[in-house]
Amino acid sequence: MPVETVKVVTGSLRATVNEEGKTRIKQRFLVSAPVAGQLRRIPFKAGAEIIAGETVVAVIDPLAPVLLDARTRALAEARRDTAAANVERARAAQKFVASELKRFEILFAEKTVSIQELEQGQWRETTAAKELTAAEAALRQAEAELAEFSTTTPGQSRPPIEVKAPASGRVLRVLEESSRVVTSGLPLVEIGNPADLEVVIEVLSRDGAAIQPGTRVDLEQWGGTEPLEARVRLVEPAAFTKVSALGVEEQRVNVIADIVTPVAKRASVGDNFRVEARIITWEADQVLKVASGAVFRRGDQHAVFAVRGGRATFQAVTTGRTSGTETEITSGLNEGEAVIIYPGDRINDGDRVKPLKIGAAR
Repeated sequence: MPVETVKVVTGSLRATVNEEGKTRIKQRFLVSAPVAGQLRRIPFKAGAEIIAGETVVAVIDPLAPVLLDARTRALAEARRDTAAANVERARAAQKFVASELKRFEILFAEKTVSIQELEQGQWRETTAAKELTAAEAALRQAEAELAEFSTTTPGQSRPPIEVKAPASGRVLRVLEESSRVVTSGLPLVEIGNPADLEVVIEVLSRDGAAIQPGTRVDLEQWGGTEPLEARVRLVEPAAFTKVSALGVEEQRVNVIADIVTPVAKRASVGDNFRVEARIITWEADQVLKVASGAVFRRGDQHAVFAVRGGRATFQAVTTGRTSGTETEITSGLNEGEAVIIYPGDRINDGDRVKPLKIGAAR
């Protein structure tokens, strides 16, 4: 029976977790309007270079304070006059009860009044002092309200507010480009440094539990010919549920990796770019291995069909790590032996076979 075979070889082998990921700028800054006012048109476009503390990303002309009309001003002045009169009345009342308390203290010392009458005098003096404090506070409030508008003259304008870049980098997005009236706290521009990238990789939670900080990651399919190198910084402590393309609920966790390839070799990579990540969980240089397509299960053990003396020989083996395409063989085979790849159900122990091709594991 014609069969295809591969050889058992010794070479390097690595076990990886392969998942899709995306790049992300580590530090993002969302610049917002510090005051309400008229926003001038922002001249920047996405990709513009900025310098921290120097580049003015937005200019806002504050809205002029509302002037008091005649009726409102008269009411404000009346509140101030009333508050001033209340202060004078409270001050006079506090002076009277203080004098009255002194007389009660003299009479009590002479045992002319009772302790109850002395305590009532003390209570009236305390109450009068509190009322004076409240009246003075109301007067200050009324004066401040009137002064806020009295200092503003018609046609007076405030100086424009310049919003400078909080960090060096590039403009990622311009959220409000045209001139318009904005409120305080409205987002205007998003800023970040595309050279300072990290990669977010979603992996199954069981794979994430085996990944340690410092693990090497190869990033492929990013647009260049050579893989980018990264290192795992952390595995997030909380997993989340995600529905796969087949409709299966999976528990996944984010693995965060820092790109260590120099910026000059990845200048074209930006924010939210897709990559294919290979997280290397184990690797060794001298490993006895065979193509995974030659290994199958029979019962509770792994086995292969070795070609010995022109016949297919059933051989139980003990396997170790696997890279998906290659599997480590810890016992049962020797280097250089030929085994049948993808034997299927047509091969039985002892069948005469004719190798069509003898290759080697990659």
